[in-house]
Amino acid sequence: MNSNAITRTVSKARPKSVQRVKRPFPYKKLIPYLYLLPVMISIGFWIYRPLIETFQLSFYEWNMLPTSPKEFMGLDNFEKLVTLPEMSRALLNTLFYTVGVMPFSLILPLLIAISTDNIGQRTRNAYRALIFVPMIMAPVAVSAVWNWIMNPMGGILNKTLQAVLHIQEPIRFFTDERWAIWSITFITGWKLLSFSTLIFSAAMTGINKDYIEAARIDRANRWQIIWHVLLPLLSPTIMFMAMLSTLFAAEWSFSYVNVLTQGGPLNSTTNIYYLLWTYGFKTFSVGWSSAAAVCVFIGSGLISLGFMKLSKKLSFYDN
Repeated sequence: MNSNAITRTVSKARPKSVQRVKRPFPYKKLIPYLYLLPVMISIGFWIYRPLIETFQLSFYEWNMLPTSPKEFMGLDNFEKLVTLPEMSRALLNTLFYTVGVMPFSLILPLLIAISTDNIGQRTRNAYRALIFVPMIMAPVAVSAVWNWIMNPMGGILNKTLQAVLHIQEPIRFFTDERWAIWSITFITGWKLLSFSTLIFSAAMTGINKDYIEAARIDRANRWQIIWHVLLPLLSPTIMFMAMLSTLFAAEWSFSYVNVLTQGGPLNSTTNIYYLLWTYGFKTFSVGWSSAAAVCVFIGSGLISLGFMKLSKKLSFYDN
């Protein structure tokens, strides 16, 4: 029997009307997304919706009154923002905060984490709990405590300096233009020190100790182990903390600037975050405030992108 005859026989054997079976919709595959739906709605409403409105308001002039109309300004808000005299001072202070916080967020925590890695487990847990206490304190409470410590009229720090260094006049840490920004930077770094130390201590716990033992077998000294073993293995954490410090150092100092100096004296402690807050909630220049926020958002995105590319080149991962 040839192939044509076989084909005709099979076709005759088939029923004339073949009903296609409909597959049920895979509802079970949607269940994980239903769990994520409330979170996605919250993120969209509380994060992306204000972000879109900020971009929109950056092109308008408005004083936030519901009865006041919005006037379209185009790019004028960005042009005015660049020409404002306090903007250049705020950018310089933002750079100062970023650089000044680095020793407290990178160098000191790294030294503390490495030097305390060999202590016992119970002692290590107690030490981590104690060192994390400043991070959980409210910034307003921290500002009040440091304002009392650095008070020029009877503050404990000035009394100590007068007794030890025999200074004649008390230092006005928050009202003297030469000292104010240094004081705010120190307080910001002091509070950040505990968080960074905890991050580096956790990263030290995750390092495989076999690398250290192998280096000791090869007669490596303590400094060589730190430089050639520990620092390369800690490089992802170092890059992560460097990125956080660069992006948020000025933002972390906002509370202390707002409580202790209000941007003064003579704008010596203001930064870009305090400036956009001042435009938005003191002078009600929402257009300028939104334009400054957009610039911060774009600048932060570019800095993050640069750190991500740099991290791929400099970070070493123990796979």
